[in-house]
Formats: sequence, C-alpha cells, structure tokens
Amino acid sequence: MKISTVQSVFYNALGVLSLWATASSAQQEDQFRIALKLTPEAHQQQHADPNFITTLFQRTQPQGFGAAPQVTTGPLIGAQRSANISARFALAGKRDAAPNFDVWYQIQLGSESGEQARRDTEAQNNTTETALPQHIVELIRGLIELPEVESVHPLLATPPPTIGGLGPRAIDASDDPRSPDQGYLNPAPQGIDARYGWGFPGGDGTGVGIVDMEQGWKIDHQDFIAAGITFISGFNKGRWGFAHGTSVMGEMLMQDNQMGGVGIVPGAKGRVISLWRDEWWPNVPDAILDAVAHMSAGDILLLEAQEYDPTGVIGYVPVEVFDATFEAIQVATSLGIIVVEAGANGSRDLDAYTTLLGKQIFNRASPDYRESGAILVGAGSSGVPHYRMWFSNYGSRIDVFAWGENVDTTDTDYSYGTESWYTCCFSGTSSASPIVVGAAAILQGISLATRGAKMGPLEIRDMLKINGTPSADPAYDRISVMPNLKAIIDTVFNNNTGGNPDIYIRDHVGDTGDATSGVVSSSPDIIIRQQPIANPDAALGSGSGTETNPSLSQPVVSGQNHSLYVRLQNRGTRAASSANVTVYWSEPATLVTPNLWTEIGTATLPAIPATSNGLIVSPRLAWLADKVPASGHYCFVALAGSDNDPVPAVPNTFPDFVKFVRENNNAAWRNFNAIPAATDGWQKFPVTVPGAFDSAREFVLKAVGHLPQGSKVRLQVPKEFAGKMGIKGCNKGDKVVVGLKPGETLQVGVGLLDAGSLAKCELQVQVNGTEGDAEYALVQEWVGEGGTIEVGRVTWRFGPVVEL
Repeated sequence: MKISTVQSVFYNALGVLSLWATASSAQQEDQFRIALKLTPEAHQQQHADPNFITTLFQRTQPQGFGAAPQVTTGPLIGAQRSANISARFALAGKRDAAPNFDVWYQIQLGSESGEQARRDTEAQNNTTETALPQHIVELIRGLIELPEVESVHPLLATPPPTIGGLGPRAIDASDDPRSPDQGYLNPAPQGIDARYGWGFPGGDGTGVGIVDMEQGWKIDHQDFIAAGITFISGFNKGRWGFAHGTSVMGEMLMQDNQMGGVGIVPGAKGRVISLWRDEWWPNVPDAILDAVAHMSAGDILLLEAQEYDPTGVIGYVPVEVFDATFEAIQVATSLGIIVVEAGANGSRDLDAYTTLLGKQIFNRASPDYRESGAILVGAGSSGVPHYRMWFSNYGSRIDVFAWGENVDTTDTDYSYGTESWYTCCFSGTSSASPIVVGAAAILQGISLATRGAKMGPLEIRDMLKINGTPSADPAYDRISVMPNLKAIIDTVFNNNTGGNPDIYIRDHVGDTGDATSGVVSSSPDIIIRQQPIANPDAALGSGSGTETNPSLSQPVVSGQNHSLYVRLQNRGTRAASSANVTVYWSEPATLVTPNLWTEIGTATLPAIPATSNGLIVSPRLAWLADKVPASGHYCFVALAGSDNDPVPAVPNTFPDFVKFVRENNNAAWRNFNAIPAATDGWQKFPVTVPGAFDSAREFVLKAVGHLPQGSKVRLQVPKEFAGKMGIKGCNKGDKVVVGLKPGETLQVGVGLLDAGSLAKCELQVQVNGTEGDAEYALVQEWVGEGGTIEVGRVTWRFGPVVEL
C-alpha cells in the first residue's frame, strides 16, 4: 500500500481525563422516557384499556415525583419492524420464534417528573459521577417489583465509550504519512498484525459489510470519500461531537489514498446508523433491529455505546444490560450477523455485576449468565506489555481486548465543518472495539475469498482468541487476549498442522473450553430427542440459530427409542481425527458421581477441524427402547476424546473427581430439564442427593429459585436425611416436607453424608403462569479443605421445548 509523506500539526486538548454524564438539557426539558416490558397478560390489559400503564405509574411513584406524571405510551419497536424480523427468521429457516417486541412500550413522562429528572441530571453533570439520577433509579425499582412488569430501563443518552481525546486538534495531514503511527496495525505483541492479513486474498475486507451504530459522524471526511460510507437511518447528531464516530470509522475504513493513515479493512463496505431515532430520544434496540433489516449474514455490526447501570451504581455497563437491547442483539446473532460490543468504560468487574432481580448476567460461570452471541471488547494499553486500562470493564464476559489509548485515526470538529483532521489520541473501549471489528473483517474477507463462505458469530468470536496476545497480568486484568492475526491465519487458513487438538463440550452456554469454577451441570451440547433429526448439522450446528439454546432436549418416554446428539468444538491448532464421544445416563441427582452412570453408547465423528468450524454435531446415538428407564427426566454425562486429546481416566477419589469435572473440558454434564409448565396443580420431580462415593464428607444443599411471583415450591426428603442435614419442616411419616422460596436462593441444609448414601427426595413445584421461562435448581456443595465448592446441580426450566 502506498502512503505519501504528509506534514502534521496537531492541537491536543485532552485536558483532565473524565467520563461525562448525560446533560438532559439537550433533550426536551420537562420530559424523559423509559422502556417498559409487560407480561403477556398485562400486554392484553393495555390493549383493552389504554390507561392501564398509567395506573402502574400511579402505583409506583417514588419520592420526589410530586403530582402524578403525565404519561404518554407508544411502542418501543414499531409493528412493521417486528413483522420484518419475524419474516427474516422464517426466511432463514430459524426454528425459534423471534422475540416478541410487541410487549415492549416506550413511555414518555412529562411535567414534574421530567423536571425532577432534569434537575437530578444537571446536578450530576456538575460532577464526574456516571450513575443514573436517584429519581430515575427509584422509579425503575418501583416498576420492576410489579407483577405486571417483566423489565424496565431508561431511554437516556450516555456519552460514547471514549476517554477524553475529543477536543479540537488542528492537524494538516497533507504531507505527513500517519500509517507508521498506527501501531495497532503492527505484528504482535504490539498490535493485531493487520499488515500480515493484507497479504491474503480478501484480507483488506473486500466483500464484508460493516455497520457502526452510535450518534454522529463526518462521513465526507477526506479519507472516506473513496470508501463511499452511507447513512442508514436516524439522526446524525453530534450530542458529544461528530469526532467520535469519525474516529471509529477511520480505524476501520481510512482509504489507501496517499493521505492520513490506512484503515484496518479499507476494502470493506461501511455504513452507519444512529441510535437517535428522533430529534430528542435515543432508542438502541430499534437502531439495532433497523440495522439488522439492512444487513446480511456474515456482516459485522459495531455497537459504539454504553449504558448507565440501572441499579444506580456508578460506572457504565455494556448496552446488553437492558433486556430489549439484549433481545435485539440476539436477533442479530441468530441471523448470522457478527455483533461487536464495546465493553464500556465503567471500571467494573462484570462478573460481580448484579441486576435489580439479583442475577449475575455477565458472569459466564453463573447459572444466571445469558448469551447474546456478541463479542465484548475490553481496553488495554498501547505499550507492551498491555495492561488493562483503568477505565475498562473486565471479567469473564470480555472476549478480547485491543488498544484503549493512543489510537491514530481520523477526526473532525464539533460543528461538522472539518474534513481533514486526524488525531493521535483516540481512546476508550471506543477505540478498542473497531480494532476488533477490523480483525474480524480481515478473517471474514479471507474466508469468503478462499472458502467461498462467511463465518458465523460464534466461529468468529472463538477464532479471535487463537494464540492471542495476553495482557500484562491476565489474572488481574481479566480482559482476555488481543487478536493476533498472523497466528490465526497461519492456524486456520494456512493449514498449519503443528500443535494438538483441544476438543471440548460446553459445561454451560458461556463456556469457552477453559477450566471452570462455576456451573458444571448445564451443558447445552448434550441433546436428547424422542425422534431422529433428519439433518442434525442444520438443526443443531453452527448457523442453526440453536447454538446458545439450552432447551433443545425432550423428556424421556419409557418403551420408546430415543436419539442423542452431542455438539463438540475444537479450539486447538490441529484437527482432531478419530474423535468419539460416549454418553451415560443417570437418575436425576444433585451430584452425578461415576457409580450412578449407565452407559448408553459411543458415537464416532469424522475429523473435527481446528478452531474455525464452530459446533460439530455427532452422528445420532440410538438409545434403544429396551434400555430406556421409566418416563421422566434424567441426567446425562458425555466424555469426548480423539487421537491426540484422549478422554482422561475417571479418578477413584472424590477430591480428584471434583478436579476431573472442572479441569477437563472434554467431559460435560447435563442435569438440566426443559419442562412445559402445568396450567394448574403441583408438578413433582424425583431427585437424589448422594454422598461421596469414597468416604463420608460434609455437604451443603441449596435451592436457587427464579420462578414468578405467586409460585410455590416445597421439598420432600427422608426423615433420616433431614436429621443429618439439619433440615426443619413438617413431618409426614418417614418424610419431612420443607417449604422453599420460589424466587430466592437459600440454604436448605448442611451436614455429613455417608459414603455411597442416596437420599431419595422429591421437588414439588406449582408455577404461577405458563408464559416465558422460569427455573428452579437444587445445588450441592462440598465443604472441602480449600473451602466450599459447587460439585453439582439439577435444574428444571419451565417453558417451551424447542421444536426442530
């Protein structure tokens, strides 16, 4: 690529680094908006009575609202947009229904309520705090406690996820080449080695579409003219200046035109869409869905935004924290669109983040974790070794990192008038995220040019981590790795036969094959069906839309043949040949030790390619009728291996077995049952609570409830077991019945259980309502020398089983 020499003069107005808070004076002064999701029953009530939502606000006025607010109601997502999404799902052959956005409402509150919010936010704007005004937090807390409300979040703009670096910089780039200053293009460990990727067909991003969602851009910047960037919809609004979007697009799309620098993928097709859906108000989920309507599978959607924490805690969080946005992202990834999401500048441990409902939605080791399919990006320093930038969020949900400072790219002023500025100092997870988009687009372009096909979201996400550059202190930084394109390309596209396979079965939806310290009993990759699947790869493999769905298995029916399928991945650098997977069944138990296993059979797979091919589905494993136990729900264990990645031997001591479960990624458990909720009456589920198989050991039994209000739960246990565990309840003959909380986590009992003991218990559940998913789990923890650790759980999810 030819870069001529240009002279640069710049003015750097960084000032003090600070995170800006929203100034609501840019919005209508006496109003603010929220997004509200009703239950299906409440949605019908709103249709019957247009004042129904108003009555909800009348019931929940927090202190400071004064008189009843003026409430105006409308759809969060237009009917035509929802219909278009459903049509896309049908056209793509998706078996899951598209999310129902009809139950989401956009509520505008006026008069005193909006004025109070304005005063709160203006006061906040005079500080460096980055939390929601208390007035709005109180409203959200009040609404979320109502049984008619499933979710609520504010529709307030936040500054884009950059740190300073947005002041005017009068740069004349006419004769000073900036490419040498783009260290993020250089080989690892300094950069992602984009320059290496340019040497391959498609490595400049040709054939790849990129859409940037944020607030404002200077799309006629001199370095974008040949790129032909187009605007999809919304308002090109420089609320925090047009410089941010201009800098983001420059990282990816600066042209090879003998001026300025060169973008990571100058051959890609770039478009932009604004989160400002009208003159006054942002609507991120609507912007995402409109972007999806204009995109194809394999395109890349960049989310350059962040949100206030709806719990009121200081520090920004990723946009998928809000349920409507999460559902919109899931729509995108289900349709094969790669979504790259800024991890946000909140200095927050996302693993510890807890929602208003007490759920750890960003913690991959938590049973509350929810998978959007997006690639979350953290920010590291530009210098080597790369340490985590002080502002970057971190935790297991961060997939990769890139430079969060000193990024050389395009720039403009605040009045949209300058098309020849550049900056040396773009920063934040804002600067890191487009670097990751560029890396993904290089890989997508090479795949399209050499294989004739584009890759899916999970394939790209896994690929970006191959032999990546670690941060300075991985255990402390917790921002994963920075993509190393040379290592990825040599592994995936250059047929490198070095190294070994590393096949794995996920322990839970968010599992990436690493050793786990969390949930080990909720594998989405062990699938039991009552009938054979005609095309398992199409129904269950990559691109099927079922990759992250844990509700694919059906109940076991006595006297009937069943079909089992196991999904595997290979994150190693060599194909796994002669791969096989053996499946066992067990009675429902909180702890599935080897003495409870009964073998079903072994399936042999063709070679599992290294890294890039996503989920590989095993051939059908037949479970013949004469081997099937009584009808009901059971636990399943799968052990996989190959020539250079064999199945490890099952240990004969309990402490070693615990390590075996957690440290071997080619062993997985499915103690997760999808059950249609009964319309009335109690549902009863037998479950065994075992002791260790080698000696008497101390255990804790816990109940974890995520059932709707009005549900009822009780546990029936043997009287002797109740005595050993200190469980108090009502005596019924040789049984003890204890009432449990439907929506809380509580300790049921703790005590010493004999070796080989099997306490036959029964969970009894009465679910209030049949719409949506609800869960209940029994968890067994071992009180070992190193502390208390979860060793097993059995989960019942009440909701629909996916039709394939």
